[in-house]
Amino acid sequence: MQSLILSTAIRLLMPLFLLFSVFLLLRGHNEPGGGFVGGLVAAAAFALYSLAHGAEAGRRMLRVDPRLMVAFGLMTTLVSGMLPFFSGQPFLTSLWSTFPAPVIGHAGSPLLFDTGVYLVVAGMSLLIIFSLMED
Repeated sequence: MQSLILSTAIRLLMPLFLLFSVFLLLRGHNEPGGGFVGGLVAAAAFALYSLAHGAEAGRRMLRVDPRLMVAFGLMTTLVSGMLPFFSGQPFLTSLWSTFPAPVIGHAGSPLLFDTGVYLVVAGMSLLIIFSLMED
């Protein structure tokens, strides 16, 4: 079923959803938010697009296989946890840069960990959503 209202609305709202998901990701290590919530919002944007235009159009709009997103997210979280080992600290110890970044302040390994969680949550959610929509 094609809905003109939904397809027009999602075309306008999808960039806002994705921008808000990145905002939630970047704010997560200091305040509520983070990779999990940001990944869910990003997956909701693509789910609404797929609902309006079909699952195949949603996959084309994503441009990346959700399984690849999950694998890259798991590798990112593993790397963020292993970084302290190279400086002789325990697993998942937070490391912070000494130079402030323009938007996020001092970047550190928690942001890298949250980015991995973001990719895992978005990828798994989209994998489930696309599988359900295709059946």
